[in-house]
Amino acid sequence: MKLIVGLGNPGRKYERHRHNVGFLAVDKIAEEHGFAPYRKRFRGLVSEGRIGGQRALILKPQTYMNESGQSVGEAARFLKIPEEDIIVLYDEIDLAPGKLKAKAGGGNAGHNGLRSISAHLGNEYIRVRIGVGHPGRKDLVSGYVLHDFAKADAEWLDPLLEAIAKAARPLTSGDLARFTAEVARDLAPGDHPAPASAKKPPSAPKAQKSARSSHPAGERIAKAQSAIAENLKKWMARRGGNDDG
Repeated sequence: MKLIVGLGNPGRKYERHRHNVGFLAVDKIAEEHGFAPYRKRFRGLVSEGRIGGQRALILKPQTYMNESGQSVGEAARFLKIPEEDIIVLYDEIDLAPGKLKAKAGGGNAGHNGLRSISAHLGNEYIRVRIGVGHPGRKDLVSGYVLHDFAKADAEWLDPLLEAIAKAARPLTSGDLARFTAEVARDLAPGDHPAPASAKKPPSAPKAQKSARSSHPAGERIAKAQSAIAENLKKWMARRGGNDDG
């Protein structure tokens, strides 16, 4: 069994906070893969289901971010889930909004939720870092992450959460490279039509050149124009020579 943990703070006032993007991500995974309704267990909310053929338990700790390890540690010990089968999704201010990275093990980079989990488990669990951006100054970080996403953020946040949910199969199978590749492919600009304002028509000379080269009549016109230009050049050269004499 895999334990998929989303980090955040409990309560309605925190629902759309940047710090709660882990909750938002696991909710989307549960929805995408038809998990059971959430119920209270392990000092959190849990939902069971399957991703591919893999059994998984989604956990949203309700202990507040700084004590997330209490809930995760209790679930892992009771269910006898090893560290390498635990996946934690959380907000990362050192990644640009919409960026994502995944790796097994590593440090906590000052994230209180990770610090608490590592204190109860160790450091070998899988981390999925979801970029939310940085406010620019260290003293603004707390207010920034404990604040709702802006309405404009929905343009990148909603597609990213959907892409994470769709790519959950390689994530739970441990293929992190494929997981991140599938997310990136799903978000690739080429997969979506560009806005009308972003579409620039070709310049007139290029359009004319393209039309001429793609049609026999156009080729004849181009050759004729070229011959006229060459003859004019020779005539000017001869006239210049006569003036000098």
